[in-house]
Amino acid sequence: MNDDDVLLDVQDLKVHFPIKSGVVVSRTTGSVKAVDGVNLKVERGKTLGLVGESGCGKSTLGRAILRLTDPTSGSVYFDGADVAPLKGEELRRMRKRMQMVFQDPMGSLNPRQSVETILTEPLKAHGVQFDRKTKVAELLDLVGLPRNASNRYPHEFSGGQRQRIGIARAVALEPELVIADEPVSALDVSIQAQVLNLLADLQKALGLTYVVIAHDLAVVRHVSDDVAVMYLGEIVEYASSGELYDAPMHPYTKALMSAVPIPDPVVESERERILLAGDLPSPADPPSGCRFHTRCPFRQETLCADEHPPLNEISPGHTVACHWAREIASGEIQPTFLSAADAAEV
Repeated sequence: MNDDDVLLDVQDLKVHFPIKSGVVVSRTTGSVKAVDGVNLKVERGKTLGLVGESGCGKSTLGRAILRLTDPTSGSVYFDGADVAPLKGEELRRMRKRMQMVFQDPMGSLNPRQSVETILTEPLKAHGVQFDRKTKVAELLDLVGLPRNASNRYPHEFSGGQRQRIGIARAVALEPELVIADEPVSALDVSIQAQVLNLLADLQKALGLTYVVIAHDLAVVRHVSDDVAVMYLGEIVEYASSGELYDAPMHPYTKALMSAVPIPDPVVESERERILLAGDLPSPADPPSGCRFHTRCPFRQETLCADEHPPLNEISPGHTVACHWAREIASGEIQPTFLSAADAAEV
């Protein structure tokens, strides 16, 4: 990836939330390491999918990139400028170029504002000159809503229509980067594809760059050029979408892939599932060494519990944070886990 093509460059980003105790005198007794040393790059006009189970820090990372949550340390370079230290007017000007689509369209839209007000509010906030009627009509046309929707309120729309309003608001300022945080998880399955296709059409029409946060691997595969897999505040695997889905190398990624149902009953019945042991550890007290080793079916006695694995490039463009990635990929190390049939008996 050429540096001139990189729009977003996140370097060693950390977001730690302090844990307070005491009633009269509050003191810090620890911290929740929601994001802990993340590095990633997103190319202009491309889509990065960010996946992982609930609680791994995906949404916190997205909010920290936009400075909706202040990072503890690290850098967020947007078009070559570090967003992390910006404040006041400088930050406000930068935010015009970066927008967000939220998970819950009903919760992110003001129920007391009409669609027209919702769509024009960001333009007024940033001092953009525009013709109100014309601009609203253009935005509604862009997301496939009728123009007479401008005088209606969020509760008068379906979930999919509300998300279209949220998307229209996000692109109203003609941003370069849009972070979509679980954009279809609150929608019916029949509507999800429509919204995803809308995002793809807008990317082509407006030249947008996306970071799509999701836990649904099918959604990420449908929209992403590259995929980053996150576990307990860290990126554990990063590759192109095709390579990651065809040849996952990190044990956690393999487990996620094995949970995706295959629409072929014969193949589905014959394949072996990787069932992870235990629960997700607390980000306030992550395990030593590899953070995944407490649940990993491939773990070894050496290194895994003692030494933190760096994110190494295993093949061009494919990086993995695992001491034994090559041995696992070649089959030298076999997993120890229950099959789907055994698990059903437990």
